[in-house]
Amino acid sequence: MLKWIIRVLPFLYMTLIWTLSGLPHNAVVELPDSAVDRFIKESLHLVEFGILYVLLVLAALTADRLTPALNAFLAIFACFYGILDEIHQSFVPYRSATLIDAVKDITGVLVCWYFISRSLFEGRFKKLSSILSYFKTLC
Repeated sequence: MLKWIIRVLPFLYMTLIWTLSGLPHNAVVELPDSAVDRFIKESLHLVEFGILYVLLVLAALTADRLTPALNAFLAIFACFYGILDEIHQSFVPYRSATLIDAVKDITGVLVCWYFISRSLFEGRFKKLSSILSYFKTLC
């Protein structure tokens, strides 16, 4: 049962991203200090699509199908979803889409890709490798 939940999570997360990016930036939460609010929301670009990539990797691990090529594809997919989300936001009133936001989205994915790739395929980052190995046992 757990492996099926993990396999569905990336799609639920993608739906959440799409839904939230279709709302005004202050629809869910707005902090009293506008500078802090903006900083936090801008920083989320760095982690938002990195989380999507990690969820995709975990789903692939539960199917025991993660290869270096599939890993690269999942990273590219998460990057393109970030770009698609920026395009989507450009059509939403009171939202903006900028190139720097897309760069932040892609940077978050690439940082996660680096650590996961080195962990799974090069034997580095032993603690991360042992965590990821747990998901392989779910298949």
